[in-house]
Amino acid sequence: MSVRVRLQPLRRLGGAILSSRKALAGACLLGLCVIMALVPGLIAPGDPNAEIYQPGLGPSWANLLGTTSYGQDIFAQFVWGARSSLVLAVVAGLISTILSALIGVTAGYLGGIADGFLSLMTDVFLVIPAFPLVVVIAAYSKNGGNAIIIAVLVITGWSFGARQLRAQVLSLRHREFLVAARLRGERSWRIVVSEILPNMTSLLVANFLGASVYAILTAAGLQFIGLGDINTDSWGTMLYWAQNNEALQAGSPLWAIAPGLGIATLGGAFALLNYAFDEISNPVLRPVRRKRVRSGS
Repeated sequence: MSVRVRLQPLRRLGGAILSSRKALAGACLLGLCVIMALVPGLIAPGDPNAEIYQPGLGPSWANLLGTTSYGQDIFAQFVWGARSSLVLAVVAGLISTILSALIGVTAGYLGGIADGFLSLMTDVFLVIPAFPLVVVIAAYSKNGGNAIIIAVLVITGWSFGARQLRAQVLSLRHREFLVAARLRGERSWRIVVSEILPNMTSLLVANFLGASVYAILTAAGLQFIGLGDINTDSWGTMLYWAQNNEALQAGSPLWAIAPGLGIATLGGAFALLNYAFDEISNPVLRPVRRKRVRSGS
């Protein structure tokens, strides 16, 4: 397979982002979060947890968002918190999508007993109440860090994507190009990798974005109630400390508002991209574009 053919799905994704206003807006918001995550030291130099300012200060040039009850700069905590939140979302979304593809594509392509067993397992995870299970697992592994939170998010977040991908593989299973590949004697793994997966790129991307949104919101909820490592720099732990110190009543509302806006921005960026790719993978969802009719003279 030539390099040009391998890059074709990526080119289609790039074109899809540029052709959709929702996707372009989501990409811009995501770009802002990525810049904060990559170079927080350039935007807010110094230790974000250093207690070197007067507690409870309002916004000023020295402290753009004011200070916490411990004398820490809220803007610095906001900027440095983007990295952990973004890594949690991307890593959990990526692993969930890989697990969904592995189980969903295998079930749809192999069929028979393998399909029955994997579909039963998918259905079991679909009906389990996700958030109570997340809370129980995270509570038993308290202070396990981001690795435990990612593991919990993957365990509870793969099943819906696997169901979607299995249905897509079943619709492709008897297409002419797959029948021709089987008649040529190509191996199953090669058919899946080179024939099936490239035709499911937009659906895989949509699954990744949906899993990332789930990871952002669930991880923030867990950190807000004190599960996970509360000493890490993230927007969820900022909310935890703001709540514990009654930031709203103490006159430091930006301590709680800033991380909330950060979580909403990151979740909104993934959601906008997800809406756009949903429309690309499912033509029924595309809005009807009315043609402009020139008024007669």
